[in-house]
Amino acid sequence: MKSFLQKLGKSLLIPIVALPIAGLLLRLTAEDMLDIPLYQAAGVILAQMDALIAIGIAMGLAKTKDKGIPALTGFLSIIVLKEGLGIINSDLDMSVFGGVMAGLLAAYIYNKFKDAKLPSMFAFFSGEKFPITMIIFTMIPVSGLMALIWPYAEAGINAFSQTLVGLGAFGVFIFGFLNRFLLPFGLHHVLNTYAYFGLGEYETASGEVVTGEITRFLSGDPTAGYFIGGFFITMLFGIPAIALAITKAAKRKKQETKTLMSSGAATSFVTGITEPIEFTFLFTSPLLYFLHSIYTGLAGAVLYLLHIRHGFSWGAGVIDYVVNLNLSDGGLLIIPVGLAFFALYYFTFYFIIVKKDIPLIGREEEVDFDQEAGEEEKELKLSHSNHEYMAKKILQYIGGKDNVTTNDHCMTRLRLELKDTSIVDMEKIKQTGAHGVIKIDKHNIQIIIGSEATTVKKELDKFLGE
Repeated sequence: MKSFLQKLGKSLLIPIVALPIAGLLLRLTAEDMLDIPLYQAAGVILAQMDALIAIGIAMGLAKTKDKGIPALTGFLSIIVLKEGLGIINSDLDMSVFGGVMAGLLAAYIYNKFKDAKLPSMFAFFSGEKFPITMIIFTMIPVSGLMALIWPYAEAGINAFSQTLVGLGAFGVFIFGFLNRFLLPFGLHHVLNTYAYFGLGEYETASGEVVTGEITRFLSGDPTAGYFIGGFFITMLFGIPAIALAITKAAKRKKQETKTLMSSGAATSFVTGITEPIEFTFLFTSPLLYFLHSIYTGLAGAVLYLLHIRHGFSWGAGVIDYVVNLNLSDGGLLIIPVGLAFFALYYFTFYFIIVKKDIPLIGREEEVDFDQEAGEEEKELKLSHSNHEYMAKKILQYIGGKDNVTTNDHCMTRLRLELKDTSIVDMEKIKQTGAHGVIKIDKHNIQIIIGSEATTVKKELDKFLGE
């Protein structure tokens, strides 16, 4: 499970690259800022976050070197799911959870059917193309099932959120905690919708009755802003502190880690969009994400107890903090409280990451295979041309196809990920004509073939597909 969660987290690193620039462009070109309507097109990236997640997971978990068809499978998975939900109930939105589920199903379907063989008349649809067909057949009933289940989950969260109002600081804590904790399940927007636009009532000077924390705060309600003010702590101080902790804890790829963390921290600070940082540790370390949820709730509760209230119109970034400061009570005190939370976030995250050796970006256990292959390997030749027989015997000596997770290669080597490398007979493999066997760890080995590695790999693929 730990290995699976690490792979799941790593699969999100590519799609989240698009989020910082999208968030910054969307906020800076908004009507109340630079007012450049065309650049608001960047907002579609944030609106399609579930699709990005589905594609990223499908690519990351697919057991193949070519990620094109897995990406297409992930895309088909999420669009069929969303369309199916929309047909039954246009108000349903599974958000992030829909993307995660669609991506996982797409990866499973691809890995299960990528080697499928069909009758000759359907040969065009067989092999790696078959998952494209299967994912469509799979997601139609899945969308129908989720259309029945999801409304109950949303109704439960909505009913619960209405009970938080009378709980004071504890209610604010629960709201902040669930705002983060429910994000991976796609249910946070149900909680947010009620709090932002349905919580409480306020009659304006013109006699209009408005509801919701955001609407009431912007309309001058002196009792609004307690449920949402704590997000300024998280977005302006907490997320940048997490980014700094991950950067400082990096053991390798330090510049790459620093670049990604810096852009994610800036996005949170300016726009209040936190996902570029959260998705880097959400699946890799559920413990850290749970702690982040606790701190978010705690930040809101502390502001409530200090009688500090603040609000936003777009997101809890620095722009909204400054623009709406005149409507707040004790808004400037958010800065010293935020600095205290920055320290709390930074030291606890850094300590846990290092103490538990959590393999976040910059700390992954990686082996640079290419550095192990010298130039002389390119000149190596097999002493025979019986590639099919060689592949058959190699498969036998590595424990059979049930022991093989992935079969890859470089110019001169087979690169195999196995369930267990302890059962590999290295001497027998060498007797097939291989020039050497390197056992990387308990799951990875390399078999040095020479210039004919590609041919042997193709023959091995045939046996694996049978």
